[in-house]
Amino acid sequence: WTSGIGSQLTPATTTRQENSGVRARDLGIGIGVGMPGPHNSITDVADVRVGHTTLITGEGPLRVGVGPVRTGVTVIVPHSGNIWKEPLFAGCHRLNGNGELTGLEWVRESGTLASPIGLTNTHSVGVVRDALIADEVRIRPADQFFWGLPVVGETWDGILNDVNGMHVRSEHVASALAVASDGPVTEGNVGGGTGMICHGFKGGIGTSSRRVEPENGRYTVGVLVQANHGRRERLRVNGAPVGAELSLAEVPLPLPAGPEGAGSIIVILATDAPLLPNQCCRLAQRAGLGIARTGGVGEHWSGDLFLAFSTGNRGLHAQDIGSQVPLVTTIQMLSDTYIDLLFDAVVEATEEAILNALLAAETMTGRDGITAHRLPADRLLEIMKQYAPTVTAQGSG
Repeated sequence: WTSGIGSQLTPATTTRQENSGVRARDLGIGIGVGMPGPHNSITDVADVRVGHTTLITGEGPLRVGVGPVRTGVTVIVPHSGNIWKEPLFAGCHRLNGNGELTGLEWVRESGTLASPIGLTNTHSVGVVRDALIADEVRIRPADQFFWGLPVVGETWDGILNDVNGMHVRSEHVASALAVASDGPVTEGNVGGGTGMICHGFKGGIGTSSRRVEPENGRYTVGVLVQANHGRRERLRVNGAPVGAELSLAEVPLPLPAGPEGAGSIIVILATDAPLLPNQCCRLAQRAGLGIARTGGVGEHWSGDLFLAFSTGNRGLHAQDIGSQVPLVTTIQMLSDTYIDLLFDAVVEATEEAILNALLAAETMTGRDGITAHRLPADRLLEIMKQYAPTVTAQGSG
């Protein structure tokens, strides 16, 4: 296994393609009208960091507990302080609930996020959750009171990965935390997205951001997705029916597979706008519109779960039993008059993050020789030009 931003083991079973690492704006495809931040990623929200550990080993027939392994873990660290001691206002939304994002009951109840966020495969949620707690316990005095309800999301990578082998371990979580960076985020076949499939193409991790400038200040919205959802024929890019135009003879589906549309997407949103918990919930809800614009509909077998947090009210105190905290805390709130600009940013950044995941991902062969093919960038552009002028490739900005 390897860990880190931009590092990935590439054995013979992973084929590097000509558009490896390409993003939508590298191809001149601009989603919406908003402008991204410098990295066009969730890390454009100041102090937010992302780290991956990617696990790729073995090839051939599935042997449970041995491999092939095509999985990993991604962590999102909401700020550079101790999130367990200094939580952030947060909110969540469910488009379809056939999935897991732990800790949401306390997010709903308290209106706060009080842990790093982990993303992994369905059967590794428990070990990632426990590892996040263990990492905090390790640095605290043994006699110091501590409790935590970590937020860990999952999507199922069992088409390509030995998902029942439970290959993600606590040290992989620790590695992802150790390399978490506020710089550019590696996308595609990395971290929790390593073995994921999206709209019948190779999927995985994708990210994007938007800057908005209301009259009372400049704010950033960043989105990170773990994309493992959708049906081939429904995929659309800037309105162009890309999935329907790419025949199965041209780009085969990964077979055998489960019911088409089975899978999930986790969307994590960050913003530096000073939002209250109910406003964070409203932002989280709009992620579903970005998914819909790419053709996702929240299918029955899909777990589509979203979390939004705001770094705009730092200085909140952990709700620990017996802790010394002020009686009253002063906070700020963005006027709802200006929140539509953030809604726009969420929808556009979510749509672009999904497209970035598809473009950055490389063709991957996993267990039993099953292959998930990349979305070919050249054919994507041909199809989009075919549907011009109503669908155009915009400048990168």
